[in-house]
Amino acid sequence: MAGHTANGTDGVGRERFLADASARGLHVEVVERPAAKSLEEAAGILGITPADIVKSLVVKHKDGTFLFALVPGDRQISWPKLRQLVGVNKLSLPPADIALEATGYERGTITPLGSTSPWPVYADATITGRRISMGAGAHGYSAFVDADALTSALGAVVADISDPM
Repeated sequence: MAGHTANGTDGVGRERFLADASARGLHVEVVERPAAKSLEEAAGILGITPADIVKSLVVKHKDGTFLFALVPGDRQISWPKLRQLVGVNKLSLPPADIALEATGYERGTITPLGSTSPWPVYADATITGRRISMGAGAHGYSAFVDADALTSALGAVVADISDPM
């Protein structure tokens, strides 16, 4: 089927994303876009700044559980801040295959909405108060959503968890 990756997860992923957003009463606008080689290129295609694209990062606890960290595209996770907030001394970014197993999404499409497991969500405070773009569960798609509605719908912990790049 056109638009699907070899493993066929894209159509299913986008459907999971939309179904979860709908179930939470969250209005999302999904747009199709050409593939981008970088976050900066994706921002240019969408006509927004890198800061307006929020990365959904899967973070692994040493106990084998995961969490989502939502961080603007022009910032990076502050590991000391996130560890302190979560109350652990070790967190890491898992390999792509482990992230896929934990969420049902491939890297570049990951979003807490529709994740196959409902991991806790931690959102950087700098994403709030505006419309943001994020992954929509499939390659070649982005979703626009109100950040405050998103964090509320996800029950996210909103805090300072990032540093400038």
